[in-house]
Amino acid sequence: MHNSIQGDEDFLTPSADAVVGATIDPTLAPDSGRKLTTSEKGRFAVGFALISILWATPFAMGSGVLLPQIFNTIPGVSAEAALGTMNSIGCVFALIANILFGALSDMSRFKLGKRTPWIVLGGIIGAVGFFIVFQSHTLWPIIVGWCIVQVGINCLIAPAVAVLSDRIPEATRATFSSLYGASMVVGTQLGNFIGSYFLKNASTGFAIGMVVFFFSGIVTVLVWPREASAASNRAERSWADVARSFIPPTKNCRDFYLALFGRLVFVLGCYMIIGYQLYILQKYCNMSDDVASSTMKVLAVITTITTILAAAVSGPLSDYLQRRKIIVAASSVVIAVGMLFPIFMPNAMGMYIYGALAGLGNGCYMSVDQALNVDVLPNGEEAGKDLGILNLSNTIGQVLAPVCTTAVIGIFGGYRMVFPGAIICLLLGTVFIMMIRKVK
Repeated sequence: MHNSIQGDEDFLTPSADAVVGATIDPTLAPDSGRKLTTSEKGRFAVGFALISILWATPFAMGSGVLLPQIFNTIPGVSAEAALGTMNSIGCVFALIANILFGALSDMSRFKLGKRTPWIVLGGIIGAVGFFIVFQSHTLWPIIVGWCIVQVGINCLIAPAVAVLSDRIPEATRATFSSLYGASMVVGTQLGNFIGSYFLKNASTGFAIGMVVFFFSGIVTVLVWPREASAASNRAERSWADVARSFIPPTKNCRDFYLALFGRLVFVLGCYMIIGYQLYILQKYCNMSDDVASSTMKVLAVITTITTILAAAVSGPLSDYLQRRKIIVAASSVVIAVGMLFPIFMPNAMGMYIYGALAGLGNGCYMSVDQALNVDVLPNGEEAGKDLGILNLSNTIGQVLAPVCTTAVIGIFGGYRMVFPGAIICLLLGTVFIMMIRKVK
């Protein structure tokens, strides 16, 4: 495992001079110190789109549609409380896994590269979690299975996101980030769409999700240009180094933490609605299961279309203008405006308008946010670890979202006031992002 690959110069670790050159010229790839070929750009683009869709689709099928419906049918269980408990516990596992696998991939010395093995392993772990979920019929075994799914997802995405820092030139980073982020939103809506077909046959839906997730990492690393061997990295690492990887950065990190808190409240605001979409249709808009199912399908299509349109423009526009902050901040405002409509229109049309604007906002946000996060990293050599810490904002936001939503429902006796609470979070996120100095 520690011997470098022989006889294939393309996959050997690049020279120090080449890497230094990449830090000076933003058009050069950091790992190789040269410009990406047209073929490599295409393969990276397809790979970033695929990995997002292949994990987000089954994840959304489970967390957004199938499990909420299953919790509706478990005797003696409050559906909202069960969903909140599952998401909160699962996100704790996700939190730990994201940092751990990001750090481990930073320190790995595999012939296949430092990111590739972990990406493949993540898909396999996630598939095991899906298998446990669809074989379970009571609350706690389902939660255990979903925690394993969360571990798998973060084993997959922590090293995958670090590839943006490792291998993508700074000058085109937002474009590739847009493919990753927009595809994640598309995958989420695709999961909602597909999942709505299996409301009455959840086991089949989970079986499909298991197969998709199993191949998510494998397909991605086969599509991407082969990663350079990390076997020649002779630096010895210990478990003490892994433990230190949980320590967040302390130098030149003001903008890093502003980006973290900006994303945290953004995710919190979004998931206060996204995580309870089925219940909002059933209990706030007073729809039957069949009507809610058909409404979710239309909502998913609308959101997907507007997401693709926004992402197609915002990522390349950000690279062309070399501006990140204003696009990220404006996207939060667009989603907040969309959330106003269901407050006054608690029906399908109100949700459709929300979905259209949420798609526009999410398409812009996810297209540029990951590039912004890479730009505020204090130390590029610890990209996997620091991006893992930044991704804590996703995890913590998703942990807090069900707590906040459940609390609002308990205090106000319904879902209407959940929307103003989510709007406040989104606007607060805009303030954090605009305070960043390092990025324009």
